Amino acid sequence: MRRILSRVVPKRLRGDAVTIPVVRLAGAIMPSNSPMRQNLSLASVAGVLEKAFAVSEAPAVAIAINSPGGSPVQARLIYKRIRDMAEEKDKKVFVFVEDVAASGGYMIALAGDEIIADPSSIVGSIGVVSAGFGFQEMIRKIGVERRVHTAGRNKAILDPFQPEKKADVERLKALQLEIHEIFIDMVKARRGARLADDPDLFTGLFWTGGRGVALGLVDGIGDMRSFLKERYGEKTRLSLITQPRGLFGRKLGVFGSGPASPEFGASLASGAAAGLLEAVEEQALWRRFGL
Repeated sequence: MRRILSRVVPKRLRGDAVTIPVVRLAGAIMPSNSPMRQNLSLASVAGVLEKAFAVSEAPAVAIAINSPGGSPVQARLIYKRIRDMAEEKDKKVFVFVEDVAASGGYMIALAGDEIIADPSSIVGSIGVVSAGFGFQEMIRKIGVERRVHTAGRNKAILDPFQPEKKADVERLKALQLEIHEIFIDMVKARRGARLADDPDLFTGLFWTGGRGVALGLVDGIGDMRSFLKERYGEKTRLSLITQPRGLFGRKLGVFGSGPASPEFGASLASGAAAGLLEAVEEQALWRRFGL
C-alpha cells in the first residue's frame, strides 16, 4: 500500500522515510531435490531477488546471509544475478553476515558493495573441498561384487565402491585448483586494495568477523538495522521480501491450487528420502564451522 501511495502522492508530501528491501539467504548452497527442503540455488532465490530490486524508490538492497557454502556453481550464479540487477537498477547492495558466510556463502557475500558482520560471525574459507566415502572393504566383507561397465576409460573415476586411484585423485585436484583460482580472482576483483597481505588468506582458513575486518574480507562490524539507520536516517524502514514456499506451496498442487496428481504420494516419499540425504550433507557443511 505504501508503495502505491508513493506513486500518487507528490514527493514533497511523502516525508523523508527511506524503505530498504531486505532479502534473507540462509542455508547450504545446492539444488534441492526435495519438496520439503529449500536450499540456496539460483532457482530458489531468483524470484525474491527480482522483487527486492524492483522496489524503484529504494536506494539500496540489504541481503542477510547465513550459509556455510556448497555448490560453487550455484554460489557464483547467485552472486552474478545480484551484481547484474544492482547495475541494471543502479542500487547499492549491503550484505550482512549472520552466523557464517564461508566458502560459497562468502562468494555470494562478495556481491555486496559493503560487507558487514557480527564480531562472532565466521567468514572466509576461500577454497574448494570435495568429500566422499570408500566402501570397497565393506562390500568385500559382506560378499558383494561390484560390476561396472563403461564406454570411455575415465567414465567411472572416483567410484566409492572401488579402490581410489592416484590418477583419479590428481584429476580431481586439478579441477579443484581451477575452481579455486576462479574464487580467488572474484575475491581480488571485488575486495581489491582492501585485502590484507596475509599468506593464509586463500588457504581455506576462516576467521571471526572482527578478524575479517583486519584482513579486508569484511568492511565493518554491526547489525543491519543500526547500519542502515545510520546510513539513511532514523526513519529508515526495513521491508523483508519473501516468497511462498514449503511442503504445501503452490508448486505441489494442493490446498486450492489444483488437484494432487496420482504420482503425488510417490513423489513425496522420494522427496523425503532426498531431503534426508540433503539434510545430512547440509549438517556436515555447518559442522565444519562448529555450528
